[in-house]
Amino acid sequence: MTQQRRFTKQFEDEAVPLALMSGRTQREIAGDLGIGLSTLVRWIGRSRERQADDPGGSAETDLAAELKRLRRENEILRQERDILKKATAFFAKEGSR
Repeated sequence: MTQQRRFTKQFEDEAVPLALMSGRTQREIAGDLGIGLSTLVRWIGRSRERQADDPGGSAETDLAAELKRLRRENEILRQERDILKKATAFFAKEGSR
């Protein structure tokens, strides 16, 4: 019989937002962290229960952090789009010579 591994509360608290906001599957996150998928799912369930019990503070903080991350990501995507537009115009101009 295998011995049950114990994880710190801090590890659990960092794994849950990673799983929820990374855009990757829970299975991938669990594999990367070296934990079982069922363990990660249980931690996410506990986190949601705690948020339901305390709807005020942490949910607003999570939303603010996600909003900040999404705005930054949006800015990066705009910059990449602009670079591609300029490159397309440049190569179209070069091709007509």
